[in-house]
Amino acid sequence: MHAPTSVKTTSATDAPLIIKRVDAIPLALPLKKSMSMAGVTITHAHNLLVRIEAADGTVGFGEAASAPTMTGDTLGSLMAAVEHLKPLLVGQDARKRPALTRALHHALMGNTGAHSAIEMALLDLAGHAAGLPLIELVGGAMRNAVAPMWLLGNPTPEQDIAEVRAKEQEGFHFFKLKVGTKPLETEIAATLALRKALGDTPLCADANCGFAPAAARAYVERTRDAELLFLEQPLGHADLKGLAALARVSPIPIGADEGIHSLADVEAHAQAGAGGLSLKLIKLGGMSAAIEAARLAERLGLALNIAAKIAESSIGSAAAVHLACAVPSADWGVSLTHFYLADDIVKAPLPIGNGMVALPAGPGLGVEVDEAAVARLRVKA
Repeated sequence: MHAPTSVKTTSATDAPLIIKRVDAIPLALPLKKSMSMAGVTITHAHNLLVRIEAADGTVGFGEAASAPTMTGDTLGSLMAAVEHLKPLLVGQDARKRPALTRALHHALMGNTGAHSAIEMALLDLAGHAAGLPLIELVGGAMRNAVAPMWLLGNPTPEQDIAEVRAKEQEGFHFFKLKVGTKPLETEIAATLALRKALGDTPLCADANCGFAPAAARAYVERTRDAELLFLEQPLGHADLKGLAALARVSPIPIGADEGIHSLADVEAHAQAGAGGLSLKLIKLGGMSAAIEAARLAERLGLALNIAAKIAESSIGSAAAVHLACAVPSADWGVSLTHFYLADDIVKAPLPIGNGMVALPAGPGLGVEVDEAAVARLRVKA
């Protein structure tokens, strides 16, 4: 009698997932209300949607926001980058994502927004093909829900407080105040008024590089009683000497955002005295790099805020939730920006319930794209 022959079978998750088509789709997503940040007023978010289709018809989506003052990416440059990389994707096996993304980075330096959107679409595609949530493809979940923060930036403190009350009714219990756009005395008074109205609710502030060194120092000293969780990017993104000087005297932690684009930036800001970082997929170049940066931040003792750019759809927000649930901690909160949009491109935008946004349970990103909405919001040539 012969022993049974061992036969290796190829499962559905092992079979090649050959990329047939890559589309770069420009979008203009309307905000519920205009938003001012350090010299810029935004009424629409100009974002790129990447659609990757496999030969078997499976589709994955990725998104990146244009961010000319943060990443250097405009909508036009995002489109051009994806078109440049498309020939390296078509005909390749999407399951070999690590090797594929390395080849893409070798073929095009920088362009972190485009690289992020492509990797996101590859992960979404692979997740749908395997019937697995994206987070299972990047190491598994550390948590299953996140508490999103709401961004405030009205002309007066009274308007900010009224918005807080409305958002508390919707389930938000963590707030961030935009500063660095008004006279310093106005910013200080608004911060103190907000703290009085909020009680013990977590509050932080974000200057988007909008303070001069003297103003930043005055702000942190005179808002001491507001007990801010952190002040994000008060100075220019490259001013590490200024950061170090401010961090030495500040009663609250100083966070870095616009200055974080690589692992070297994480280390440099830690050495300069930053208390934490804001990680965005478009700055790091994708999910894999952002998770690596988060793990480095943990080793360096840095707190983390996980954020989407103002304003990404529920596709970008879903990716941010997967990231926030995959990293060691997100103790400085999570910024999900689809909440600021008047129109989304998924059939069921991510909801907030009991102050939390749950990790999507479906395959890939866990959201279903509304093709009619994409067509309606597509930027016409």
